[in-house]
Amino acid sequence: MTDMESHRAGQDTIDTPGAGKGQIRRGGGAPASRGRTSIADGVVEKITGMAARDVAGVHAMGSGMSRTFGAVRDRVPGGTKSGVTRGVKAEVGEKQTALDLEIVVEYGVSISDVARDVRENVVAAVERMTGLEVVEVNIAVSDVKLPDEEDEEPEPRIK
Repeated sequence: MTDMESHRAGQDTIDTPGAGKGQIRRGGGAPASRGRTSIADGVVEKITGMAARDVAGVHAMGSGMSRTFGAVRDRVPGGTKSGVTRGVKAEVGEKQTALDLEIVVEYGVSISDVARDVRENVVAAVERMTGLEVVEVNIAVSDVKLPDEEDEEPEPRIK
């Protein structure tokens, strides 16, 4: 069998010192390149939510209504969406991801600085942990938390 015929048959041939020419290598490549890895949208959303919350000046994620409904949903056993992903939407492809965030900032901070810091922190965390290229991070600032405002958490039913 010639080298070309063995290649067409799906076998790779290698020349190694001390081995005869044309020896068959099993497995077809480096172990790290065998198979594929898929990452769910929810995984990227959790990483994004954690990274965004780490930025100084971010009070909360999501709009007021989504935070209120989310707080109630978090108390219900088997609630669907975790609080970490509230205010985050990710679209994940094979090699890239796009992110949409909705945040509430603290009163007195520079919104443009907070948005820049959130983008930098989110891109670094997502790319480091997933290997995906972050193509865009869209940030919607839905509210400002005033110093004398109470959080919009509903009163617990059980004390």
